[in-house]
This record gives sequence, C-alpha cells and structure tokens, in this order.
Amino acid sequence: MARALWKGTVSFGLVQIPVELHVAEESDELAFRQLDKHDFAPIGYDRVNKRTGKKVAWADVVRGFEWEKGEYVVVSDEELERANVEATHTVDIVSFVDRDEVDPIYFERPYYVTPTRSGRKAYALLRETLAHAGQIAIAKIVIRTRQHLAALMPRGDALVLLTLRWPHELRAAGDLGLPRETLGDLGVSAGERKMADMLVRSMHDRFRPEQYKDEYRDDVLALVERKAKAGEINAVPAPEEAERAPPPKSNVVDLMKLLKESLAKRPGPGPKRAAHRRRAAAKSTG
Repeated sequence: MARALWKGTVSFGLVQIPVELHVAEESDELAFRQLDKHDFAPIGYDRVNKRTGKKVAWADVVRGFEWEKGEYVVVSDEELERANVEATHTVDIVSFVDRDEVDPIYFERPYYVTPTRSGRKAYALLRETLAHAGQIAIAKIVIRTRQHLAALMPRGDALVLLTLRWPHELRAAGDLGLPRETLGDLGVSAGERKMADMLVRSMHDRFRPEQYKDEYRDDVLALVERKAKAGEINAVPAPEEAERAPPPKSNVVDLMKLLKESLAKRPGPGPKRAAHRRRAAAKSTG
C-alpha cells in the first residue's frame, strides 16, 4: 500500500475512527525543463540567501512568519503540531448535508480515506450510513500547515475526502461583465432557442469518464517526437577540455580477468599443503 499522507481519526459525536489519508489523483501534466536559450543548459531552482547570495543547505532552511517588515518569527514543524494537536490529527465532522447541496465549484482535491485495523467496523458503518441517507459529511482537517474545509463521502467501498475551497477563495462573478439581460432582450429568437434545445438533446449521454482522453497532451508529445526525429535536438555543450570530467567506467566486468588476477596474487601452497596434495594425487593414481 502507498505511504499515507496523513494519519488521524474521523470524529463525529463520540465516534472516533482511526484512518489514513491517501492522495486520490495522479497528475499527468507534461514536465518541461527550463533552459538557458543561449546554450540550452537546464536552469535549476537554487536555494540562495537573498542577502549574501550564498547557497543554503536544506538542513539550514527554517520556516519563518513575517511579523513586521523584515522581522520573522521562526516556527518548527513540531511547534506547529503542538499548537493544536487535535486539529492536526482529526477529521472533525461538523455537519451532514444532502450530497447535491455542495456546489462543485468548491471541490478542490480528492483523497482516499482508509481505516486502520481497529477502525474497519466503524469505517464501514459510516460509509454505509452516508450512502443509505444520500448524505455527505462536512468536516475540517489540517493538512501540513493549512486547515481545510472538506467533504467526506462514500464512493464504492471507499470513503473519499474532498478538500473544499473556502468561500473567500472564490472570486465573485458579478464584476466579470456577464450578460444579465433576458434572451429576448439579447435578440435570441424562438427558432434559435428551439434549435439550441434540440442540439443539447441530440448530444445527451451518460457521463463515462473513461471515454475521454487528453488529446492535447498526446499532440504535444507527438510534436516533441517529430522534432526529435527531425534532428531538432539542442544538446548542452560539453565543458571545456580542462574542465571535462573523466569518462565513466564501464559497467561490463571481465570476470575471467578478475579471477586470474585474484589467483595470481594468492601465495603458493606451503610445505604441508603441498605434501598433502602429493599424497592425495598418489592415492588417486594408485
């Protein structure tokens, strides 16, 4: 099983269900390296001290909260956890709502919630109760250093936790210049309205996510492959001769050569061992 991102309990009323959280999505985004256009060398993200310009080792990186301009309060991971132990280890259910009440615009990121050995019974009970009632649980959870609003819902044999966006994170649509006039005011005719309805009905289908694919990703990969086959590959120039590193050693091992060299380095047999071998040879011929 994949390593759990988070461990704690699902809490509602007096019920405590020990669970683990597992990421339920796998990003398939194409990864492009940033290159210097002058020599096509990769550009890395350097941990550089902005005051001294010197690189900082990971062991020397700390988390600081800017209290005043240029003044920071350093807080460790342990201190963040101790600030509210219950919040950092609990999916705290605050209410149950109808599944259709949550606008999809609030949905952010999915996680699988799995029970520990001692929590399997309560886990299954909560899952089946939610499924039977058509309800989802609204909860709060702290992941890493941020508290999230979340929806806990059944999905087959699993409970899925979807982090939700806070209301203040959603941009209001009122300032986007959207059309507020009626269709009549906008000059939409009855025939156009009827044709649009017919088009929607003709394209109606069940939602089957497996029938969709990321064509753009495939097209970009095909473009990269075509450019590579056409020789449009920009290689990073080799370093100067004086700076060139020695060629790597071959992974092919000449086993016979090593065995012969090992035997050649061993000392010859001593007097007793040589006599023993002569007696053994005489017995075998006699």
